[in-house]
Amino acid sequence: MASSPSPFTLSFSSSVSSTSLLPCRRSFILPIPRGRATSFTVQSKIREIFMPALSSTMTEGKIVSWIKSEGETLSKGESVVVVESDKADMDVETFYDGILAAIVVPDGETAPVGAPIALLAETEEEVAEAKAKAAKSSQSQSSAPPPQPANPAPAISQPSPPPPPPPSAAASDGPKKTVATPQAKKLAKQHKVDLASLTGTGPFGRITPADVETAAGIAPSKSSPAPAAPAPASSAPPKAAAAGAVAPPPIPGSSVVTFTTMQSAVAKNMVESLSVPTFRVGYPVITDALDALYEKVKPKGVTMTAILAKAAAMALVQHPVVNASCKDGKNFAYNSNINIAVAVAINGGLITPVLQDADKLDLYLLSQKWKELVNKARGKQLQPNEYNSGTFTLSNLGMFGVDRFDAILPPGQGAIMAVGASKPTVEADATGFFKVKNKMLVNVTADHRIIYGADLAAFLQTFSKIIENPDSLTL
Repeated sequence: MASSPSPFTLSFSSSVSSTSLLPCRRSFILPIPRGRATSFTVQSKIREIFMPALSSTMTEGKIVSWIKSEGETLSKGESVVVVESDKADMDVETFYDGILAAIVVPDGETAPVGAPIALLAETEEEVAEAKAKAAKSSQSQSSAPPPQPANPAPAISQPSPPPPPPPSAAASDGPKKTVATPQAKKLAKQHKVDLASLTGTGPFGRITPADVETAAGIAPSKSSPAPAAPAPASSAPPKAAAAGAVAPPPIPGSSVVTFTTMQSAVAKNMVESLSVPTFRVGYPVITDALDALYEKVKPKGVTMTAILAKAAAMALVQHPVVNASCKDGKNFAYNSNINIAVAVAINGGLITPVLQDADKLDLYLLSQKWKELVNKARGKQLQPNEYNSGTFTLSNLGMFGVDRFDAILPPGQGAIMAVGASKPTVEADATGFFKVKNKMLVNVTADHRIIYGADLAAFLQTFSKIIENPDSLTL
């Protein structure tokens, strides 16, 4: 049966949209006559507003601010709340008309995707019922005991087993037998010590060289092997400590800062990238012609980032395997679009706005698009397709004077290029004369499952030729 926003036909749940707050968890039983399809219009009294999934990687969201307050009347399509996802802040609209009866998750709090964050009532009479429902829900959550770790008692209160009885006691129970190490026998003969009169401290009452030296009244030799008996006992505590390892205490005077949603997403992606086998290739690029071009187009609003992105996109056209991606480790895909993601540092994190179809846009339009993306990124207003659709990433630290660095491959992409600063370098030409040329170093990190060394070397050669002869960038 087809469904519409409100009223709707018989259903038991509805999915969560990325830009709308949808109700769910409403169940009811209605008699349906057999033999013919019958549609019923059901009026829902109180709807739960859920935390929406604003991106494919979002697992929880933070309420930045509620645009509407409790008691206000909402209209379909009206912005209700600002939610911080793992990459951006987004206004979320309501999918229904009604009254915002109760806010379950206040400003600054987080909730997992799909969790109720507010209650929506249809009439004034249902507002009190919704508030009581929200209060009951919050009380049940606060009164619930915190989850206990599995088997906590043995780790904390279980007494440690008593130490084994001294070896001498066990040795004295049986028939007297002198057991000594060869070195102990040698020392006993040397110092005229009766081994039968000694009580060994080694395993199972074995007499050690240290026992003989002690009986002879001399200091134990430093080269004498240590008694083997304490070794098993001392090896157990490290294992127990490893099993119940806890984070080390903070350094005195330091402060602990919880990750923001964006920092948590970055950390997750960086850890995920460790599972991909990567390799790195560096290449020097002469930038004299590029620097001259930049001086000409800079007054027209063209940025160096746009130039580098355009050059990389043109090189990827000739080497599509570098633009490919492998996500499941079983196959890989040649991406039909060349979308250059560029790393941008913003307050409290890192984000990669994407210049989509960078090979098809001219340099001036690409620069204009880049400025718009940067402004939206700094305002945390990027849409998901504007930061998660990259097929190749560019990271440039040249403006900070960094001459070379390695970049970490983003999950789901085949390669990332790290661009260093252009610096004067003395070089000898073909005639043997020395000249000063501007040179920058680029390092590319690639997924070795789909890209091989020869592929990356050929791509870098093409990129270098475009940079050294940049006239094609302005066509």
